Amino acid sequence: MSARRTAASPPRRPRLWLLWLLLLGAAPGPRRGAAFYLPGLAPVNFCEEDKKSDECKADIELFVNRLDSVESVLPYEYTAFDFCQASEGKRPSENLGQVLFGERIEPSPYKFTFNKKETCKLVCTKTYHTEKAEDKQKLEFLKKSMLLNYQHHWIVDNMPVTWCYDVEDGQKFCNPGFPIGCYITDKGRAKDACVISSDYHEKDTFYIFNHVDIKIHYHVVETGSMGARLVAAKLEPKSYKHTHIDKPDCSGTPMDISNKASGEIKIAYTYSVSFEEDPKIRWASRWDYILESMPHTHIQWFSIMNSLVIVLFLSGMVAMIMLRTLHKDIARYNQMDSTEDAQEEFGWKLVHGDIFRPPRKGMLLSVFLGSGTQILIMTFVTLFFACLGFLSPANRGALMTCAVVLWVLLGTPAGYVTARFYKSFGGEKWKTNVLLTAFLCPGIVFADFFIMNLILWGEGSSAAIPFGTLVAILALWFCISVPLTFIGAYFGFKKNAIEHPVRTNQIPRQIPDQSFYTKPLPGIIMGGILPFGCIFIQLFFILNSIWSHQMYYMFGFLFLVFIILVITCSEATILLCYFHLCAEDYHWQWRSFLTSGFTAVYFLIYAIHYFFSKLQITGTASTILYFGYTMIMVLIFFLFTGTIGFFACFWFVTKIYSVVKVD
Repeated sequence: MSARRTAASPPRRPRLWLLWLLLLGAAPGPRRGAAFYLPGLAPVNFCEEDKKSDECKADIELFVNRLDSVESVLPYEYTAFDFCQASEGKRPSENLGQVLFGERIEPSPYKFTFNKKETCKLVCTKTYHTEKAEDKQKLEFLKKSMLLNYQHHWIVDNMPVTWCYDVEDGQKFCNPGFPIGCYITDKGRAKDACVISSDYHEKDTFYIFNHVDIKIHYHVVETGSMGARLVAAKLEPKSYKHTHIDKPDCSGTPMDISNKASGEIKIAYTYSVSFEEDPKIRWASRWDYILESMPHTHIQWFSIMNSLVIVLFLSGMVAMIMLRTLHKDIARYNQMDSTEDAQEEFGWKLVHGDIFRPPRKGMLLSVFLGSGTQILIMTFVTLFFACLGFLSPANRGALMTCAVVLWVLLGTPAGYVTARFYKSFGGEKWKTNVLLTAFLCPGIVFADFFIMNLILWGEGSSAAIPFGTLVAILALWFCISVPLTFIGAYFGFKKNAIEHPVRTNQIPRQIPDQSFYTKPLPGIIMGGILPFGCIFIQLFFILNSIWSHQMYYMFGFLFLVFIILVITCSEATILLCYFHLCAEDYHWQWRSFLTSGFTAVYFLIYAIHYFFSKLQITGTASTILYFGYTMIMVLIFFLFTGTIGFFACFWFVTKIYSVVKVD
């Protein structure tokens, strides 16, 4: 089966006990059988039209989302295509995360009544005259979209409408989307979804899926009087050239559009809907069938666990070696000081008078540390909430919204960390320091993002951020984040400089010639290998979720990998820092930041490999967009990992020089 596969994820609802703890104090005593749900994620009850009430709806609304393709980074709104449009209906309001990800949810002309079967119901008819320039343009856009395998994404009761089909080994795969149509090449090769039927065989011809058979599964609520809840919505796309368009019967040959077709072309869009009770599926686990359809789920989970075990083992080995070696070093140095015939100092103790010497470009380093701290805390809190289920894929756009809001509110720790380290480096240009913290890294990200947005605007893509949203993002940055950064910097500069356990000599010590392995560049290159090793499997899933439009759901594993990444970055940096200090090279500040920050370079190399080996992206605009957005991710990851390495090395250096006796 060459049709595109995507995977959806089960929404992880917060456990009931956690919600009880959060809401028990504020909520009145619950009725028997009542439960708490997140805003927007509460179940909706449906019943037949003659039984409908305020608590039980009869009408089922079908919403349409933007259409996307794995062969193009450019998603398009449903209204950009010449499909049947809704005559009326309220468009759901989208949150910041949905807008940033290019989601555009709109009402559709497909309306259902609960438990009412419909067969071959006409929605609308579209007529194209190839002599008319406007009609020809619409038809060409439709053909191009079928050629690039653009996919519909329909939503019923906040749940994706899935297309389930058979794959290898007799398994079923459920795709949360279905194609507009498919194409048979001029050599007779069936592309994408055309493989599902031998009826699609005409050369150099497009087949549009103008009919859908929808089956909605429901589960009757135990109390009975509350009606039923929808637990699955599945469809099967079909193509029919309706003989009688006014009274379609959904039979006959497929709706083919030859690449050289001329004259009048009529496309009638129809649907059939049926309902089926499914007592086995509960509302809380209604997304599970999509996850279970993934053929390699168990292999993926085994790979992740295997990676975690290896990294934990390596981390334990590194920690054990470091602790044993350091313990012997400190005991030997302190023993030498207590003897009368003190021998000449050697190793890392020699550089105690230079170890806290301010680094070159100290202002830039402090700015990076401030921004890195902001990203580090934001990532931790976002992943923590995601693990609890607050940011599940069912709560659309919540993950991105949470991350942006947290970044804005974490300006204070960024300013504070920057000010503290800049002051300890002996810096005096505090105004420049604060302004750089507030504008340098966010400014680079925003500039890149704005250029990508201009390309999306030019291409007419739904992923282009509206002007009003851009103004709102700038307002969040300038009116909230920047003032909070200044407040944090004020408290940071007000405090005394960080006290170091040893004094710094006035004259810098000369660094001896270094061997190849203790030179800065080889150490920095080696330092990023181990941290990258613990994330590359998760990186594959994350890149899949972004570029192959698959929903990411393994937040528990991702949080574990985050913790392992922090430990691994810290230990790899400390280990290399120790080797360099033993070689009497005391320039550890920038090197510690770059050692773990170099993981971002491996991330970039992997992203390039992923683009050429896994993706089928075509077109200049899509390629520029891929690498433009990748550079934003690489910069954020560089600041994130670099900050971890610096803090770990700073703690390590402070610790070892505070326990050794220095004259």
